[in-house]
Amino acid sequence: MAQRLEELLRSKADERGWQIIAVEVMPDQVHLFVKHDPKASASYVANQFKGYTSRVLREEFPHLRSKLPTLWSSSYFAASVGAVSADTVQRYIDTQRERPWKKGEGT
Repeated sequence: MAQRLEELLRSKADERGWQIIAVEVMPDQVHLFVKHDPKASASYVANQFKGYTSRVLREEFPHLRSKLPTLWSSSYFAASVGAVSADTVQRYIDTQRERPWKKGEGT
């Protein structure tokens, strides 16, 4: 399902004319580095990705409708790249699976 989620994220980005610089789909979170039109707010971009992927995945995988009250939480983190380089952000996302700690075990 992670591969399908990434495909859907890329499809929505293409539809909107946005560029996905880096993406990492993990079991409990998604890291997405997106270059988008400056007129689009971060909340708009996040909601476009969340709404589209939730709708399609729930259609394709009906068990998601009954097992989860919502596919996405209402929260997200957004930041603009400026103080750090785009390469730094991309390296951070690319190395998320390599982190030695696990959820609940501290940092």
